[in-house]
Amino acid sequence: MIAIIDYGAGNLQSVRNALNFLGCPNNVVSDAEKIESADGAILPGVGAFGSAMQEIGKRGMKDAIRKFAFSGKPFIGICAGMQLMFEESEETPGIGGLGIMPGKVFLFPHGAGLKIPHMGWNSIKISKWSRLIGSLPDDPYMYFVHSYYVKADDRSSVSATADYGVVFDAAVEKGNIFGCQFHPEKSGRTGLSILKGFADLTGGAR
Repeated sequence: MIAIIDYGAGNLQSVRNALNFLGCPNNVVSDAEKIESADGAILPGVGAFGSAMQEIGKRGMKDAIRKFAFSGKPFIGICAGMQLMFEESEETPGIGGLGIMPGKVFLFPHGAGLKIPHMGWNSIKISKWSRLIGSLPDDPYMYFVHSYYVKADDRSSVSATADYGVVFDAAVEKGNIFGCQFHPEKSGRTGLSILKGFADLTGGAR
């Protein structure tokens, strides 16, 4: 069973619809015990970094999410969920993230003729072999919606980058921990293949 973590700000239904389409058992969870008992966990995200972390704190979920991420079971953050995995964000200075991976979240620069938020299809460049994206075709297109981007301190964890005025980290992978700045659940067959790969790591569809 894959836990889709509900902290009041996630893009839950589209992720759940994609898993259901793939035949992957899943459940939306909002308490620590159910997170810890899952076979895999997804931290989706839409919204502001600070308010998301405050809500995670109010619900007493921060320690449970961190514990799961370091448990060895498959864990993935999507969009803002990936950003929350890191230590801090320019969006809300002084409010720490989950600190699952070292690094910071930055605002896209203004004045470069770019529309912010970055919204729509953008190719990604795979930078290392990855269990989730390593078998994708060259420079696959993924769907993005975000105004901030991750810069991981551990460059060996970056599995894909993308270019939108600046080159940013589009996907990360470290052991059982994964992150996607793009939305695999909204990225057609290519995105579904990523979610299927993640589900397979948890035991697959049962």
